[in-house]
Amino acid sequence: MREPLAFRLKPEHLEDIIGQKHLVGKDGIIRKCIENNSLFSMIFFGPPGVGKTSLAKVIANEMHLPYREFNATVGNKKDLDAIFLEAKLSGSLVLICDEVHRLNKDKQDLLLPHVENGSIILIGATTANPYHSINPAIRSRCHLFELYPLDHDDIKEAILKALKNPKGLNDEYAIDEDAIDKIVDTVNGDIRFALNILEIAALSSKDKHISKESVLEYCKFANNRSFGSDDGHYNLLSAFQKSIRGSDVNAALYYLALLAQSGDLESIIRRLLVIAYEDIGLANPQLCARTISACDAAEHVGFPEAIIPLGTHIIDLCLAPKSRTGADSAHRAQALVNEKTYEMPAYLHLTPVGVKVKYDYDNYDDFHKIQYLPDAIKDIEFVSFNHNKYEEMLKHNYEELKKTKRSNDLGKIYKK
Repeated sequence: MREPLAFRLKPEHLEDIIGQKHLVGKDGIIRKCIENNSLFSMIFFGPPGVGKTSLAKVIANEMHLPYREFNATVGNKKDLDAIFLEAKLSGSLVLICDEVHRLNKDKQDLLLPHVENGSIILIGATTANPYHSINPAIRSRCHLFELYPLDHDDIKEAILKALKNPKGLNDEYAIDEDAIDKIVDTVNGDIRFALNILEIAALSSKDKHISKESVLEYCKFANNRSFGSDDGHYNLLSAFQKSIRGSDVNAALYYLALLAQSGDLESIIRRLLVIAYEDIGLANPQLCARTISACDAAEHVGFPEAIIPLGTHIIDLCLAPKSRTGADSAHRAQALVNEKTYEMPAYLHLTPVGVKVKYDYDNYDDFHKIQYLPDAIKDIEFVSFNHNKYEEMLKHNYEELKKTKRSNDLGKIYKK
């Protein structure tokens, strides 16, 4: 069986690398390493299909160094032991590790001494953010280099090379300019995805002519890079919430559409509930309740129709007045208890022991006179109101209540 087009066209030399000029260009660090015949452990990170593993192999080939590949997700200790033995026999070995952020502690413990003494030169590849996902012990022994999504001209160059390359389509196919543009627009900087579309469009073409229609037949949706890693998905969720907080309704709907492609309704609903209470909150309490209703409706219908109640409600959230009074007040209380806790008044216990006067459940008129905070912080205030109609009413009630001095002397309160 013939290998896929993207596999056949994997770069072998530095000049075959498309894009990433900041690394392989005239003054790029990778080019300098090769020219100076000096290599160190490094980690390449970036979205799928930008050439992380390919660049690692090119480095080893250009420097005439033996290398072995290891996938941190499926590789085991036995595989690593064989690699370490080979490194010992050869003196030094390049280890190209895909999904390097998936290395568990046992594998790291095996690998670290060999990276430390230089018998293994590690070149890791990951779609995750290494500053968050890679163990500090590994990260501190490697230089980190980001690979960027390829731009329009880069993808177009890759397509034209694939059409002419003897290992590729060998100049046997013609392609329309709008077909190239469609592939470029669809793949979102992923060169592997572009070559996969080109290959299937070529196989299905009539008279070896690739048209926009043949591309559209096998490419219904644009590539969503957020599916490639947890980071991408969480970045989308972050952009989604920030857009609603910033009242940019068009941006919020755009990020909703991207999130909907993943089908992860649970994450969208969880984020919307947080947004409603964190960012709108007391500026429009009824909207918090409507958020629950909208999320229930979305769960009942599921995707693809779920985007209708969600989109409708997101417009409401975006254009509603905003208030973080609730969230900020709760966080102030949380910050205090994280630092220190205090003993509550004994009369607030469920079953008070050793108190002279117990809490009177029937004395409704005096509830607002009782001190509920511990003595050491009895005058602390966590809440700070914003200026909107609902909170102005709450603030008025709050100020009125403050006029009554609270006491921990229940006997004195109840005698009145």
